[in-house]
Amino acid sequence: MSPLQDYGAWCLTGLVLCAALLLLRRPAARLIRLLLRSGAGLAVLALLAQAGQLTGISLGVNPVNALVLGVLGAPGFGLLLMLRLMLR
Repeated sequence: MSPLQDYGAWCLTGLVLCAALLLLRRPAARLIRLLLRSGAGLAVLALLAQAGQLTGISLGVNPVNALVLGVLGAPGFGLLLMLRLMLR
């Protein structure tokens, strides 16, 4: 390949990547926000597991519970507690 063809291929690849980023900007931002919120939910679950003996509240520290907390927030925490009480 000549240097001109190589340069053209890199430019085309860059344009395709830019177009893909523009098209997927909103879904990617939502996914990143969900991951951050789920990470915060996982941290809350881990803290709750540490203080669970003092408060008497215990939930499993797992990705499903973290995802519920990431999507629903504080109401999701109440939902998980009610579900745990119902299944006991």
